[in-house]
Amino acid sequence: MKREFIIAGNWKMNKTVEESIDFVKELDNKIEVNDRVKVLIFPPFTSIYSIRNLSDKIKIGSQNLFYEEKGAYTGEISPLMLKNLVDYVLIGHSERRGIFKELDSDINKKIKTALKYKFNPVLCIGETLEQRKEGETFERIKKQIDEDLKGLKEQEIKSIIIAYEPIWAIGTGETATPAQAQEVHGFIRELLNEKVENPEDIFILYGGSVKPENSFDLLSQKDINGALIGGASLKIDSFSAIIEISCKIAK
Repeated sequence: MKREFIIAGNWKMNKTVEESIDFVKELDNKIEVNDRVKVLIFPPFTSIYSIRNLSDKIKIGSQNLFYEEKGAYTGEISPLMLKNLVDYVLIGHSERRGIFKELDSDINKKIKTALKYKFNPVLCIGETLEQRKEGETFERIKKQIDEDLKGLKEQEIKSIIIAYEPIWAIGTGETATPAQAQEVHGFIRELLNEKVENPEDIFILYGGSVKPENSFDLLSQKDINGALIGGASLKIDSFSAIIEISCKIAK
């Protein structure tokens, strides 16, 4: 069976406009992708306009969006502001949940807004180290899936990309083993099976210190359909190497 992958880079609060332009141009020259590998970049808001049309090989997304169109929401980004600029929106990243105290109810509203404006939401879910140690991983994942997707129709759920990011493995150098990652991805697939037909059609990405050294073993797992990459996506050689590995597996 042919595999398909999404390889996404979340730049977080890194790269100026000039650095973003240089990176995308260089990446475009360096990579060759087939029709079974999609490459996404989530740059800072300031870079979106400048890089959105630089490469046919790279899709651009937003790291966040607010659930209201306009108003007194200092520092937020409206779906109207992102329209015609991006195709994808990252929602519920662990840093948004942790640092900025976003609740599942907020994330649910953001997903509904993203779908309303025809964006492709990339929903991030995952557990902390404490929750994993306490054996609460599956309970935590189920709660997020149920609350974040609450009130959505089957077709809407099928248009969402899920990104499992064990919080204890983000930026720490720690990585879930391929078996640990597959176990949770398989569980997520089972949860989706209760909500939609053909849950195997939904992309579930792994995010948590993905590097060229571990990407082959992670992407080879049955229920892992790609990666959401942080630090390694900021370096041309690392990011392009992971893309190249995914293309080899997808052949």
